[in-house]
Amino acid sequence: MKLFLAAACIATFPAAALAEVVVSDPWARATILASRPGAAYLTLHSDADDRLLSATTPVADHVMIHASETGADSVTRMIHLDALDLEAGQTVRFAPGGMHLMLLGLAGKLDEGASFPLTLTFERAGAIMVDVSVLGVAATGPEGEP
Repeated sequence: MKLFLAAACIATFPAAALAEVVVSDPWARATILASRPGAAYLTLHSDADDRLLSATTPVADHVMIHASETGADSVTRMIHLDALDLEAGQTVRFAPGGMHLMLLGLAGKLDEGASFPLTLTFERAGAIMVDVSVLGVAATGPEGEP
């Protein structure tokens, strides 16, 4: 009976069972002070419509999803997103000056060469844990680190 119920659930929700989000190139810049927020960057690609609901890490009290928006005054501002919609087949890149994960209440400095775990929670794909590499304070990404 349990096997039948499991098969029935998979047959009823095939998209949820097959939904996959790929997280690549997770990195953060080193911080000079623990009292200042940090930022993490990565690339997301989902094969089905999904939604990034939250992110958590033991190195920060709170993680916020931020986007950038340029106003009519030509000033770019960070805006907090409660969640981030991912469209099937599209890639979303978090990078300096744009989308990023703001790490608030750091437990300590983010030291270059270190790494930390980051758990991303998606509406359909569930929780995905990645290891975030800490690059230099002026890094522009894993491939372009000065």
